[in-house]
Amino acid sequence: MARRRQAVTIRHVAADAGVSLQTVSRVINKEPNVRPEMMQRVQESIARLGYVPSIAAQRMSGSRSYLILALNDRERTIADWRSRQGADWVDQMLLGGMLTCAEHGYRLIIELVDTHSDHIERELAGAIAALQPDGVILTPPHSENALITGLLDRHGISYARIGSLAPGGFALTMDDDNAARLATEHLVALGHRRIGFIAGPSDYELSGWRVTGWRRAMAAAGLATDDLLAEGDFSFASGRDAAQRLLDSPAPPSAIIASNDQMALATLALLRTRGLDVPRDVSLVSFDDTPIVRFTHPALTAIVQPIAEVAARAVELIIAERAGRATPDGPTVVPAGLVVRGSTAPPRDAMVVEEERG
Repeated sequence: MARRRQAVTIRHVAADAGVSLQTVSRVINKEPNVRPEMMQRVQESIARLGYVPSIAAQRMSGSRSYLILALNDRERTIADWRSRQGADWVDQMLLGGMLTCAEHGYRLIIELVDTHSDHIERELAGAIAALQPDGVILTPPHSENALITGLLDRHGISYARIGSLAPGGFALTMDDDNAARLATEHLVALGHRRIGFIAGPSDYELSGWRVTGWRRAMAAAGLATDDLLAEGDFSFASGRDAAQRLLDSPAPPSAIIASNDQMALATLALLRTRGLDVPRDVSLVSFDDTPIVRFTHPALTAIVQPIAEVAARAVELIIAERAGRATPDGPTVVPAGLVVRGSTAPPRDAMVVEEERG
């Protein structure tokens, strides 16, 4: 019977490189004060022997766990998964976070927590006790939850808050105010004057930012916003209800901006049931730019949120703080962009005038 191959350990690396166990540990853990030539010697031994550091060994060697915990909203995430209509927020967060963690020898773990639960502190305390993370990434609405941030502060755990400018931790935004402004200015440039806006729920700080960006762009263009704002909760059903309120108003909009893809898809479906053409009768812009909006007919013009980039930056900030490196004092802004597709065009009246001129 073949003998089982002995696993390569840190002791084998130390012997091969001719250094102490402590030196190998410092190189593996990317600690400072290791001479370049010594670091190269250890790294060459690691590569030659095929040594793979274990997280358990790294955790035993010092105070770091080399784990970063990302919290996402349980209720909405599970609802999206079960309906198989979910956005790719979690995918993009894992893409940016996991790849960046791997570059630094860390691992990213995601946990779903209901921010409205009475047991949220107990749930989070249990996760912290089990995982002992070096840092936590908070996504909306967790990033605004004082119970969560207070618990992390008491445990001395670094954390990054995506989509919130509340005190504590590292604040990161996708410039939602400016993103809504970009969407509005695009429609204004096409000639629209009645531009409706479907906002997200008020318990998301970024919902307010987007409304502010829309209002500012409308004001800059000398346009009114009366009866042009409706609120949803990021669900398909709420998007349909909000769109219905806008379209049933005495002076309905010629264009609508929806604060996420689910509400935009609901608006598109409602417009079709009413026999209205997109973009000939009503132009439509969405936030998020998840894959599904690229395959609708027409494909939706959308704000592209740099979720992967923001998650990557959050990981970098947490790791930098743990390593004692300098970190920014103010918020970190990763700008969103706008991709123009077939769902936006000049308003119907403008097209009729153009056709008559032709």
